[in-house]
Amino acid sequence: MEKVEKEKWMREAIIEAKKAEAIGEVPIGAVVVHKGKIIGRGHNLRETSKNATTHAEMIAIQEANQNLNNWRLEECQLFVTLEPCAMCSGAILLSRIDEVFYGPSDIKGGTAGTLMNLLDDQRMNHRALVERGILEEECRTLLTTFFKSLRDKKKLEKQQLKEIELKASQSKEDSTD
Repeated sequence: MEKVEKEKWMREAIIEAKKAEAIGEVPIGAVVVHKGKIIGRGHNLRETSKNATTHAEMIAIQEANQNLNNWRLEECQLFVTLEPCAMCSGAILLSRIDEVFYGPSDIKGGTAGTLMNLLDDQRMNHRALVERGILEEECRTLLTTFFKSLRDKKKLEKQQLKEIELKASQSKEDSTD
């Protein structure tokens, strides 16, 4: 697959990531491609669903299974905006996806080359080709911007709480005078 085509599909995964971001979810998106057509889309929904398994990859794989009416996703590629975790790598192997393309590595949970490479472990009965770095900076920027915004929001909330506590304390002092 040519670089231009890989970037085209990753842009579709980025669209999914932006959907997650729009609802306050960590902006990770994924698409499953089969014979040049998207058959599965997903974005993180953990906070919304209150379900730890609703990662972008899992949702995209489930939709692809439904669209092919098969648990096997042979001749399929997965494009995801962040390196898959152990759960998602397991689902990739179990669904027999042939190729996985992702943006940046996940230094805390990536199992497609960072902490380990579950997708190319010779002990497994299936392996997937893995390529990292597809539109890496664009994918990374989505994540870093999201988490910076989240930290800024928490900092502001903490500051506002201190101001409320200070006003309440001053009000209490004024009423005892």
